[in-house]
Amino acid sequence: MGFVMIMFVTSIIISLSSQVDAQQDIPNLEGGPEEKERVRYPVSNIVLQQRYPETVVLRGQQTDNSVALTFDDGPDPRFTPQILDTLKEYNIKATFFLMGARVEKYPDIVKRIVEEGHVIGNHTYWHPNLVKEADINTLEREVSTTEEVLAKQINYRTKLFRAPYGFLYNELVEKLKGMNYTIVGWSVDSLDWRESPPEVISYNVLSNFEPGAIVLMHDGGEWDADRTNTIKSLQLIIPALREQGMAFKTVPELLNIPYKK
Repeated sequence: MGFVMIMFVTSIIISLSSQVDAQQDIPNLEGGPEEKERVRYPVSNIVLQQRYPETVVLRGQQTDNSVALTFDDGPDPRFTPQILDTLKEYNIKATFFLMGARVEKYPDIVKRIVEEGHVIGNHTYWHPNLVKEADINTLEREVSTTEEVLAKQINYRTKLFRAPYGFLYNELVEKLKGMNYTIVGWSVDSLDWRESPPEVISYNVLSNFEPGAIVLMHDGGEWDADRTNTIKSLQLIIPALREQGMAFKTVPELLNIPYKK
């Protein structure tokens, strides 16, 4: 009996160790976890949108009873498939802003995203803080490398870009404009990176929602991040918005813009 118990405990330890190793193997966010960077540099792209209205978009028309769900930092083998399952359950198409390093590591998830009708955007290769880097060369390298990696897998060059943490400044916007990108921000932040309960995440969305909203959520993060509550919150957010008569669209559908170069 004692030997059996020892073997049982040993198997559990080995299993947990394997899970930790798998998590740590996920390409990490070079700029650091969302909760640290977003506190240090609060996001406000309203001024940039006013300066570059043809390049920076934050929302759709308020007269359009539609909403676009967007997910950053994937693909993540722990959470992206579950989010895709939920979107499929509700027959919803969303927009995923993917990291190049993770695209290379998890091509099967990228393939599934495309096959199920979702749209993909560029979210840099390593997720650096571009404002902290303050370097046009870093931006160009991160974006171009990811563009090439994505093009090999999805067979088109996406026009959609979202900056890590949402951080940009004038010169970076001008560079991205020259690279033929549309910069996609958001009008509603779920703040799901705080890993609050699903009810809080859904409240963050529903209490700030207006028609035409672009909603920011995350299907990935640091290797120790947990997006379980993000997944659960979708079961609250989607029915509530449908009750209000909202249709779910991809970002290019919501804004009536091209997503391929």
